[in-house]
Amino acid sequence: MAADPYPQFTGAMFDIYRRAKAEANYNATVFLGMITRNHGLATAKTLINATQPSDGYTALHQRERLDLTVEAVVVENPKWRALFTPEELSRAEKRLRAYGYLPKLPPGLSET
Repeated sequence: MAADPYPQFTGAMFDIYRRAKAEANYNATVFLGMITRNHGLATAKTLINATQPSDGYTALHQRERLDLTVEAVVVENPKWRALFTPEELSRAEKRLRAYGYLPKLPPGLSET
């Protein structure tokens, strides 16, 4: 496997896996496998660009923990936002809002 170009972001993805397991009692094994095989950025882009939310997204929604989704972590962190296109950020924000989650946007950013 190629070297991870964004190891800090991959670390953030592993963090939400661990937090979902500990805080929401959700063991996101498919997500963990995706991160392990493809690194964090490719995994996040795959999930954000999917036409439908993942099973994990739905499970976290049912647990009222959309803050632990890839979409929320990407949208709410200025450091990670820079890794995504405006279209991907918009898609992630719209998905969160469609499920009743209001993203905590960084200062200076307006809703898309």
